[in-house]
Amino acid sequence: MSHIFETTVANRTLKVDYGKVGMLSDCAAFVSYGDTVVLVNVNSSEKPREGIDFFPLSVEYEERLYSVGKIPGGFIKREGKPSEKAILSGRAIDRPLRPLFPKGYRNDVQVVCSVVSVEPDNLPDILAINAASIALCISSIPFSTPVAAVSVGLIDGNFVINPTSKEREQSSLNLTVCATKDRVMMIEAGAQEVPEDVMYDAIMFGFAECKNIVKFQEEVVAKCGKEKQTPELYKVDENLETEVREFATEMIKEAMYITDKDQRNEAMDAAKKKIDEAFEEKYADNKADVADVVYRIQKEIVRNMILNEKRRPDGRQFNQIRPISCEVELLPRTHGTGLFTRGLTQVLTVATIGALGEVQILDGLGEEEFKRYMHHYNFPSYSVGEVRPLRGPGRREIGHGALAEKALEPLIPSEEEFPYAIRLVSEVLSSNGSTSQASVCASTLALLDAGVPIKRPAAGIAMGLVTSEDLTRESILTDIQGIEDFFGDMDFKVAGTTEGITAIQVDTKIKGLSNDCIKETIEAAKIARLFLLDKINKCIPEPRKEMSPYAPRAYTMSIDPEKIRDVIGTGGKTINKIIAETGVKIDIKEDGKIFIMSNDGVGAQRALKMIDDLTREVKVGEIYLGRVTKIATFGAFVEILPGKEGLVHISKLDLNRVNKVEDVVSVGDEILVKVTEIDNQGRVNLSRKDAIKDSEPEEKDTDK
Repeated sequence: MSHIFETTVANRTLKVDYGKVGMLSDCAAFVSYGDTVVLVNVNSSEKPREGIDFFPLSVEYEERLYSVGKIPGGFIKREGKPSEKAILSGRAIDRPLRPLFPKGYRNDVQVVCSVVSVEPDNLPDILAINAASIALCISSIPFSTPVAAVSVGLIDGNFVINPTSKEREQSSLNLTVCATKDRVMMIEAGAQEVPEDVMYDAIMFGFAECKNIVKFQEEVVAKCGKEKQTPELYKVDENLETEVREFATEMIKEAMYITDKDQRNEAMDAAKKKIDEAFEEKYADNKADVADVVYRIQKEIVRNMILNEKRRPDGRQFNQIRPISCEVELLPRTHGTGLFTRGLTQVLTVATIGALGEVQILDGLGEEEFKRYMHHYNFPSYSVGEVRPLRGPGRREIGHGALAEKALEPLIPSEEEFPYAIRLVSEVLSSNGSTSQASVCASTLALLDAGVPIKRPAAGIAMGLVTSEDLTRESILTDIQGIEDFFGDMDFKVAGTTEGITAIQVDTKIKGLSNDCIKETIEAAKIARLFLLDKINKCIPEPRKEMSPYAPRAYTMSIDPEKIRDVIGTGGKTINKIIAETGVKIDIKEDGKIFIMSNDGVGAQRALKMIDDLTREVKVGEIYLGRVTKIATFGAFVEILPGKEGLVHISKLDLNRVNKVEDVVSVGDEILVKVTEIDNQGRVNLSRKDAIKDSEPEEKDTDK
């Protein structure tokens, strides 16, 4: 039986149609917002998965190109692996949901959000978060805390909930707020240097609207929610836990209080070895349980150290940043490099400048078809001193690259100011917390080193949090390192400039953040960011005046759009000839703008002239150096511009009388001619005689 529920969000209808489809799923529903529709299906395994120490939640965001009336490109006409946008959307759904499942729940849970219809005014990724929450709450899966999500725009100083496509173009803020009725669970933002107080108000504005959507979800669940399963939660045997704690607590505490990371890790490795040896025989079949108890002891010690003893594992103050180092010009042949070191976290970013034709083509559901600024992030195993097979980028790498890209995108010069494609690659050389924000800093250095005229330098910082069990007490940490991220409750990343915030990403491991925590964290992050920007400024205060000698140079010109076909030629024959002869790269825009990229100035100038010749209009009275292409009894045909010929009548070939054309010119000769007439049919009449007369004074002057 189908159940339909509706509410209004930002003057548009949010509708849940449950019971019509997916009868064999635990819960399946069409959730729509305007004409955007997401089909959500949720299911769980009957029993917990054995031999794991984590909650196996899988969130899939499936983009279907039929949703926007497209047929997939390429030879195989079906959707392939998820796009980067789909991966990021899946992560955005996962992050607020995961902390709200019961602790110790080890059943496999799968959430599949299939985007089946898209209206540009209503974003499917925002709808998918709401859809996933509704389906999980209706289902028998032990998830009962509704989560809502909205996007917030900022137009002329006013906040807008779920801005339309046109409004998003006008907005200086692209903010996603995800919350329960009590606390904010997730924040994701890209912004045009929005001040801290405005950003906080925008988050609260979105939070208020989330509460209304949560109330709607509760009404839906009250009417058709299933009875919840009684979960079989993972729990360690009490005797085992007591024995391990009595044997290991002091040993672990002694190790965890060592401030030097390497020495602390060595001490913990030695402690774990003793613990394993002590319980190897008695609990041979419960090694995972012993490891779990050790992990929880470590976590309790670190959290108690921070929350109650007011000290950090490495001895820093709560607002203190680790030692900073900034360097540029590391690699001799690349276009720009930046090395940023913060404590034991180190990132090298390399900037590459390319032709506009090297932009990334996007084949997805969004309105954006390409991007000229790309940011990629690599996290090899050696960055944490481990040995693992090298694979392609995973969800984490894609997410971190996208965050750094979002932080710097508002500062990248326009195509008119800087007609190049830009690719940044951040290589994590050493990781001990906050590599994504170190990437922002290293990338700023690389852009400045490459001579990219960015609006302003940017920097990023990661803030952390440790709270009491009842969430009544909390300690906010600046510049969290790995151990604080691992055992803490929050990863609050903020990037921006001296003028304001350009990006935020917030993840929590608890059931949300208080308003005061959000406000204090944003304010503390600003202080840290200004400190980092000062370090960057001392290293390289402005973009280099000259780009690397190995970077290509861009040359631009504009032609009549009607002449584009003349430049391209039949099947690209003309433009390919220019490229082959000059060694340049050429990009032509629909408005007639032409971008020529070359490392060779001579080749670029030659290409510019060839294109100019192809598109120039023949003008009466002008003199051209032409080439004789054909001879007739009545005169000679001369090509004065590529593809443009005129006739020199025999009477106009010379100052003296000419009996035979061949007496004066031959095919292939280059001669000066003057355009004397263009008739009604577009035929061009030329005169060599007039060209000679016009040039005689110059020749006499030259002789003197």
